[in-house]
Amino acid sequence: MITYNPAFDLYHSIFRMAHIVNSLQEGECLEIDKIRIWDFYLLYPSKTYDIDIRPRKEKDIYAARKQWIDRERNPYEYKGDNRKLFEWIKPVQVSALSCLVSCGILKKEEYLNNKVCVSDRQALDDFVSHAGPLTAGERNTLAFMSYFSRMMPLSGFNGLKARTQLLESMYDAE
Repeated sequence: MITYNPAFDLYHSIFRMAHIVNSLQEGECLEIDKIRIWDFYLLYPSKTYDIDIRPRKEKDIYAARKQWIDRERNPYEYKGDNRKLFEWIKPVQVSALSCLVSCGILKKEEYLNNKVCVSDRQALDDFVSHAGPLTAGERNTLAFMSYFSRMMPLSGFNGLKARTQLLESMYDAE
């Protein structure tokens, strides 16, 4: 039986990464790992319910997730360890970002320093308009991840790595 998984499709990954990068503000740069985490949840929106959100302290984030993202899982979705799946798709994600760098859409010098910054907004806008829009569910997931983690540090006890458990965070400095 042949199955298709968009997580391992380079072209679909480029499509997702372009939309994620397009959501950045003018002059804003994010860490590559943060972009990769956003991409993971764009692929598997129901897995956002595995993110550590404190209902008492972060009521607005908790409510936004409940409102914007459907909890029902795709029956064909990978049911194993999220961290392992995240590592499996890393080569495809990195290749997609490298493609955007080679097209001149992302800044090469920032990319080499593990940051993602837009260098040519017009080229990115043209690419995204030709590639097509995200689905409503994907837009909601991207909006949630942006709302939840844009200003959150990647490392540390309350960082995105610790909250998602997709990357090792035990030895991160505060």
